[in-house]
Amino acid sequence: MIDLYLLRNNTQYVKEALAKKGCHVDLTEFLNLDEQRRQLLAEVEGYKATRNKVSSEIPKLKKAGQPVDGIFEEMRVLGEKISACDARLNELSEKINNFVASLPNLPDDDLVAGEKENNEVVKVVGEKPVFDFPAKNHVDLCTKTGIIDYERGVKLSGNGFWVYRGLGARLEWALLNFFIDEHIADGYEFILPPYQLGYNCGFGAGQFPKFSDEVYWLDCDEDRKKNRFMLPTAETALVNLYAGEIIPEDKLPMKFFAYSPCFRKEAGSYRSEERGMIRGHQFNKVEMVQITTPEQSPKAFEELVAKASRLVEKLGLHHRISKLAAGDCSASMARTYDIEIWIPSMGIYKEVSSVSNANAYQARRNSTRYRDSKTGKPNFVHTLNGSGLATSRLIPAIVEQYQNADGSITVPPVLRKYMGGIEVIK
Repeated sequence: MIDLYLLRNNTQYVKEALAKKGCHVDLTEFLNLDEQRRQLLAEVEGYKATRNKVSSEIPKLKKAGQPVDGIFEEMRVLGEKISACDARLNELSEKINNFVASLPNLPDDDLVAGEKENNEVVKVVGEKPVFDFPAKNHVDLCTKTGIIDYERGVKLSGNGFWVYRGLGARLEWALLNFFIDEHIADGYEFILPPYQLGYNCGFGAGQFPKFSDEVYWLDCDEDRKKNRFMLPTAETALVNLYAGEIIPEDKLPMKFFAYSPCFRKEAGSYRSEERGMIRGHQFNKVEMVQITTPEQSPKAFEELVAKASRLVEKLGLHHRISKLAAGDCSASMARTYDIEIWIPSMGIYKEVSSVSNANAYQARRNSTRYRDSKTGKPNFVHTLNGSGLATSRLIPAIVEQYQNADGSITVPPVLRKYMGGIEVIK
């Protein structure tokens, strides 16, 4: 969530920053509610101070033999006022929290306004492959080599699903094992989270309540806060690992990665450019997360971007890195760089990793803090995440960029040890 102090005292800055994300918000109601709450809080604190003072004097009056019945009646009336004020405070706080929880994160100041059209390519890695034969698309290549069974995936589950078969399953598993080994070598802790999460995790990650319709819910209670959902990304679990806790500063930065299948309703349309494995309801992903102090945050972001790009580069795949405009960043994120992989048959780049910094937005929602070693006071951490990597667009890129004239697919050298030394899928 956005800092209440900032909302209250730098309203114009907040409005202008949110407008860069395409969120044009009127803060008048919030400011009115906030002012009411602060005035009421001062009033009830005065009542409570009076009650405490009188309560401490009653024993003295009794000891002195003075009547106290009238005082008890005054305290009863005062108690009713306090109860009424507390109830109103709770009501105001709920309205304020609901409003603030609905606001997206503020983009970092250096981000330009607008959507995809204003994204900036900051780095290009490798060259686009050039073929001296008629190149095939990944659907045909995967079908003819028998590594992906699209037809039976649809038979089992409908559009947006596929079945890995034989060497296709081994290629998928090789990718995941390659990523895992790389992250362990970089000192990240391996996490296998639950795939079913509670509402609090979606809220803490900033995905709920606005995007609660984009996940698969498991339970049927009308109150979704009592239900569980299938995780859309391991980030949703990892950024909530220390929710409600205060972490010693010397434990930061914390570096995690997790493997999980990911489940998403918002798979979108099935146009020609989205066919095959480009967009689906279930896919495998290794996710990286760092929990840091605000000072460590920029360095952590650069590290995650470099790690994601390095994985694609080690696979020998042409790709680029794009800095997203404010409006193309997700609601929870202050900045995002996409690692975009080249799909030759489409003639376009597709995102295979988004590396993002939420700053303190998620930490405020799930109350993850650290103890400042200098002041001894708790402060909110920063949370960062990045795919490291998702496989559903990597395999199309691999089979297309590594295809041969006879329809076979060369296995990237770094994956061969995970596939029993197999060099070519025929």
